[in-house]
This record gives sequence, C-alpha cells and structure tokens, in this order.
Amino acid sequence: MKRLFFRLCAMVLMAALLIAGGLAWFAQSPVGLRQSPLDFTVEPGSSMRQVARQLVDSGIDVEPFLLVTLSRLTRQANAIKAGSYQIENGVTPLRLLDKLSRGDTTQGDVALIEGWSFRQFRAALDRHPDLRHDSAGLSDAQVLERIGAAARHPEGLFFPDTYLFARQSSDLDVLRRAYRNQQRVLQREWEKRADGLPYKDPYEALIMASIVEKETGLAADRPLVASVFVNRLRAGMLLQTDPTVIYGLGTAFDGNLRKRDLLADSAYNTYLRMGLPPTPISMPGVAAMRAALNPEPTDYLYFVARGDGSSAFSRSLEEHNRAVARYIRKPSP
Repeated sequence: MKRLFFRLCAMVLMAALLIAGGLAWFAQSPVGLRQSPLDFTVEPGSSMRQVARQLVDSGIDVEPFLLVTLSRLTRQANAIKAGSYQIENGVTPLRLLDKLSRGDTTQGDVALIEGWSFRQFRAALDRHPDLRHDSAGLSDAQVLERIGAAARHPEGLFFPDTYLFARQSSDLDVLRRAYRNQQRVLQREWEKRADGLPYKDPYEALIMASIVEKETGLAADRPLVASVFVNRLRAGMLLQTDPTVIYGLGTAFDGNLRKRDLLADSAYNTYLRMGLPPTPISMPGVAAMRAALNPEPTDYLYFVARGDGSSAFSRSLEEHNRAVARYIRKPSP
C-alpha cells in the first residue's frame, strides 16, 4: 500500500510539474496574430472569460482556457481594464495580461476649440470614429443630466482643450471631463478676479468671457475688449455686440448680419436689451476668462475691428465714428 501511495504521489507530482511546465511554456511563447500591429477592444464590464474570447475574435491566436488560468495564477483576472489596445508580433500571454491589467490602451484625441458653440462641440464628438457615441439622440438637457451637471443650458460650461481618451470610450466621458475642467478653471479664475466688477456670480463672468472670446482672437486685445464691455455695464449702456445677436439667430444665421437682425428683438440682442445675455454664447478658454475677470483699467467705451485682427479703441462716440469711417463703415460696439 505504501508503495502504491508513493507511486500515486509521484504521478501527481509529475503531472503537476508537466502542467506547470506547459503553462510556463505557454506564458512565455509569442501568440499568433492575424496581422501586426493588431488593434482590439476590451468591452466595459467583461469577465476574464469574455476578454479571452474577445481576443480570439479579434484575431489573436491564444488558448482562452490557458489564458484565463494564467490570469488567475498571476492574480490579474480581476484587474483587466476596458479600452482599446494595440499589440505587435512577439507578444507573449504574460506580457499581454500585463498590458491589459495596466490599462496600456491606445489613445485617441479630440480637439474642442475655444469659441466653439456647444452645438459644434457635439458635432466634433459625433463625427469622431474612435469614440462611442452614447450621446446620440439625447437632447442637450439629457446630456447635462447624464454627466451630472445641474445646469439647464450647456453653452459655456465645457472647457475647450485637446482631450485624450482610450479608443471606444464614451463621448459622455469626454464631455464630463470638459465640464469638470471648466468648473475648476472658472472657480480658480473667479477667486483671482479684480475688485468692483459688475458680475453677480461666476456664471455672469463666464457669459462675459464668452463674448470676449468671440469678439477677438488677439491676445493683447482681450483685456481691452473686456474693459469696454465692463465700462458699458457700469455706465448702464447697451453692450451692442454682434456675436450675441448672431448666437440668438442660431442656425438661421447665413453668415451675413443684416440691419433687420439688429432690430429684431430676442434675449440675445444686446443692441436692444440692456445687460448681459441670459447665457454664454460660446465656450471661452482660460485667456478670455482672465480678461473678463481682470479687464484692463481703461475709460474705453467703443472699439472697431481694423481688419487685421486687431481693434481700435475709443473713449467717445465722436472718436469711435472716426474709427468706423476709417476701418469698416458699419455699426460696431
């Protein structure tokens, strides 16, 4: 009996050694690829068994059962991260699991540009091939709800920047990050604002920043443009800025602002309505926010575009009219 017992133990030990050796050989042997490099995606919420099957379906020649077993032995089975990955010839199952557990995903990027409207933001996300379009069919209000924003109107609430993401990430994730960034930047800049500004809260400063963003792209002119509008608010004057009227026209604007547009009443017609419009009119960047919250101390009340990207600033209507006659000959703030 003892001899039989020792034989059984020896056989079990030999079998264990063979299995361990085979698993070690499997772990260190390069997997076959349908092509190199090869892109594949791990879907969110996938179990290790599902991940193994997704790899095979993507063109990776690996034994699913052995891969799952190896992942459990290395304690990586529950550490696999969703996202898009790229691998090349020579990768082993062990290195593959390490890549998946580290979340070493391939990245896409999308640029959300200063001065864009939220409609343009959404269009850029909608046409991006590397994003999952979870916002498709959602209204703006539903998008705000999905990303956890309490606001009712989306304009101005998203920070323009270039956002990196793992391929096949949700477009809502990008919007959520852009929203949080804008809230953080706005609060930071609000805390460093100049004294005596005519804003009741950070949102009004954001509205002003969105106007400054649309009125000039010249860095040196932003604080001066902001000073004109701040001085007008203080003096109880109409802002009279074309971009707010254009925003109010929405998709009806054909690129040509007409006199009838300036005479048509709307919440965004600052030629007819006193004070700031009800919402931002674009997505302002940090430079426009800083200008709105720290305008140049001037007594300018007017400005007109020179045609070269810069503006001519005036203190009186008479001086402004001369500048208009010189540079553009049409109504301007």
